[in-house]
Amino acid sequence: MGEDQRNLFIALGLILVILTGYQMFVMGPAEEERRAEQAAVEASQELADPDLPASALEPAAATTVDRETALGGNQRVTIDAPSVLGSLSLTGARLDDVRLRRHTETIDDDTPVALLNPIGSDHVFYARDGWTSATSGFTDLPGGSTEWTLASGSTLTPDTPITLTYDSPSGLHFERVISVDDNYLFTLTDTVTNNSGQEVELSRYGLVRHEGRPADETRNMAVFEGALAVVDGAMVRSSFGKLEDGNQTEESGTGGWVGITQRYWMAAAVPDQDRPFTARFRTIERGEIDAFEASYVEQAIAVPAGESLASTTRIFAGAKELGVLQQVQNEVGIERFDMAINWGWLWFLTRPFVWLLTMLEGALGQFGLAILALTLMVKIVMFPLANRAYASMAKMKAVQPKMAEIKERYGADQQKQQQALMELYKTEKINPLAGCLPILPQIPIFFALYQTLFNAIEMRHAPFFGWIRDLSAADPTNIWNLFGLIPYDPTGIWLIGGVLGIGAWPIIMGLTMAAQQALNPPPPDPMQARIFAFLPIVFTFILAPFAAGLVIYWAWNNFLSVLQQYIIMRRHGNETQVDKLVARLLKRDRGD
Repeated sequence: MGEDQRNLFIALGLILVILTGYQMFVMGPAEEERRAEQAAVEASQELADPDLPASALEPAAATTVDRETALGGNQRVTIDAPSVLGSLSLTGARLDDVRLRRHTETIDDDTPVALLNPIGSDHVFYARDGWTSATSGFTDLPGGSTEWTLASGSTLTPDTPITLTYDSPSGLHFERVISVDDNYLFTLTDTVTNNSGQEVELSRYGLVRHEGRPADETRNMAVFEGALAVVDGAMVRSSFGKLEDGNQTEESGTGGWVGITQRYWMAAAVPDQDRPFTARFRTIERGEIDAFEASYVEQAIAVPAGESLASTTRIFAGAKELGVLQQVQNEVGIERFDMAINWGWLWFLTRPFVWLLTMLEGALGQFGLAILALTLMVKIVMFPLANRAYASMAKMKAVQPKMAEIKERYGADQQKQQQALMELYKTEKINPLAGCLPILPQIPIFFALYQTLFNAIEMRHAPFFGWIRDLSAADPTNIWNLFGLIPYDPTGIWLIGGVLGIGAWPIIMGLTMAAQQALNPPPPDPMQARIFAFLPIVFTFILAPFAAGLVIYWAWNNFLSVLQQYIIMRRHGNETQVDKLVARLLKRDRGD
């Protein structure tokens, strides 16, 4: 290798070392810094709403503290109403401490359900109201960090509203009167006076935020939990799961509301029903815990210099009691407010069922008796169809010996066997499908009742006879301690306390299901017959963790079906398994 070539390679090597070092120690850090800045810009763009000011986004708490410590972080006004108690934060005029007087955490104590929780505590959940403007120079309007002044009042009650004031540096004076009714509705009446010397466009907004998924979230297809809204009479909703996946929704119209709902509770922000607004659902990424938000922004209105603007909005924070929701809907005029209850796609059945249950509970004095009465009423309405189905089953059971004879006679010749069976059906005037078709209309009724009972807040903590103290919870008894006769609690053991922990009512339900199957004609295929015989056991285990009210409904429904089917079977001259069992017991008693 010549000296010139060696010098060239040395020069190329030095250039490569210099470029590598420059890339590693200069360009690399610069690129990382640029990417970090870009990520910060993108993150701020994600968090910022084009129609909500930066003040609409409260900062996340650095650490989580207990509820009382979180409540002590700012000045508050006490709330004391027949349905709610708690406090309102003067920072942001935020409703973040609302407990429900009429509903307790458990049946064993009187601790009220804590629906709304302050920033810094577990499961942050709050609602509030603010203002925004597209006019240049008005970025200091009331938002999440605004410090309001308590001008009058000391405790918020239905008889004593409070008045808050705020003066923005840009020259706007805000006066907010907050009142609460006997249920769960807060009314916020704002008067904005423009002392800025120039015309300003103002938009009012409201929002509800929930950090993370609820601790007691119900994973069941009959229950909806997440963000929901009514806009122009149409329901819009997005579950917590969809919100976690980044699903964002935006709808515009006039009349409606936005909120975040759980199985029994809801917080909702309600705009002026006569002003156009835009409703939005979004997820705000905050490290390990996302914040789910449902919000609205009203259409802007111009306020000339020296003039005032009056505006009224509302916030609902409470239980989804049908009577309360309909009262708010009818008296206040909030469009389709009772859609907060998850009626399901069979709403035309679930709505009257909920109304009937409420009426029956008032008449009978107990929700469990209302369930039994409603099931009986449905049975009476469906009696003609069920009667036809059971009569057809009785005829089919009566010709079982003849059908068995035909199958034995023709053996493997399926064609002749089918011809003989069809001739038998014709002679005996039997329609094989008659036993199934009348049952089809009963299927949606069953699912509607299931939907109704699963979402009925009236069933929560409602007692029944005997050992059932809460119809919305599973049967507390357990087969492994002989249903409480043995002083031993197996609930802490995974297998026998959970998977195999069957209570008394699930066993009763399984027995009624087995009795109903015993009255039906056995399937012609032996394997199919064994599978059907095993189903009551399977359903006993499946329904064991279900709410006791649902299991009691199912058992009572089965009992009524067995009673009806038995009478029809006897009327057609069929000897049932019950008759055979009674005959064996009488024979044994006589010593035969």
